Amino acid sequence: MHVLITGGCGFIGSHLTDHCLAAGWKVTALDDLSTGSLQNVVHLAGHPNFRLVAEGTTSAGVVDELAGSCDFIFHLAAVVGVRLVVNRSVHSIENNLQGTEIVLRAAAHHRKPVLITSTSEVYGKSVDLPYREDADLLIGPPTCARWSYACGKALDEFLALGYWREQKLPVIVVRLFNTVGPRQSGEYGMVIPNFIRQALAGQPITVFGSGRQRRCFGYVGDVVKAIKALSQTPAAFGEIVNIGGTSEISIAELAQLVKHAAGSAAAIEYIPYHDAYGPSFQDMHRRVPAVDKLKRLIGFCPETPLESILFETIDWMRAVQQEPARSGLRAAAHVA
Repeated sequence: MHVLITGGCGFIGSHLTDHCLAAGWKVTALDDLSTGSLQNVVHLAGHPNFRLVAEGTTSAGVVDELAGSCDFIFHLAAVVGVRLVVNRSVHSIENNLQGTEIVLRAAAHHRKPVLITSTSEVYGKSVDLPYREDADLLIGPPTCARWSYACGKALDEFLALGYWREQKLPVIVVRLFNTVGPRQSGEYGMVIPNFIRQALAGQPITVFGSGRQRRCFGYVGDVVKAIKALSQTPAAFGEIVNIGGTSEISIAELAQLVKHAAGSAAAIEYIPYHDAYGPSFQDMHRRVPAVDKLKRLIGFCPETPLESILFETIDWMRAVQQEPARSGLRAAAHVA
């Protein structure tokens, strides 16, 4: 099995790469390294079944060539993170839409099955919980830049399912809920790595908003296992499938949990949304996935306890902070 993973140097993409290689598959990772990192795959330097191509999904010729030589495409490449989407909405919209269009066109040209990663953001401000794949979407106004990411991902889904209906292209769409674990960067607003970094440094742990907003977190190791399993499940083609944990926690409770797990004396501070993201920012109070379809298709869903995820992520972040910087030459040595 030879798979193409776009965004293969990203947080989830690099874990999926590891999971596929562990199964004996051959992996070509396509990543322009704009938000992905060579450090996420440096341990694969010299691996006989791994190849990294340092290009983006908007490079149509490269994508078409790579699609023609693989057996399956995992499309994970995207501009992600609330802060990046809010601050650079034009870049986010253009790259996400164009990249998915190019990947799907190449997949159709070579008749290669493809899995498209979407997001729980598409559910928007809906209060019809738990979120089910066939439910109506309730996305906020264009004056709030945050919803541009949700709209773009929803269009990705429409396009993917259009290829399924019109061209019989085997397509799976997965909506990922909050996925967490080692290698996740807090640079673009991801809550857990930011909380851990602050706790380890003894800095104030900053909670945006009231802290009463509730989320469900899924372990990245479980999520990539589910993604790979779906790719080998013919009944999943033409479907939208939620992937995420189902245990809720408030962000205020999460801050306390991270503080305790890290053994930190850091204070917890609350920052109004308008100070963090601007006056037009909107958020949703709860986000909970229905995972019935996922369980029916592959027999499991992410269930690793949040405490276990936090301890593993804290250990990883401590190790990263303590080790000397790796040579950029070594990291780049296996880039094609």
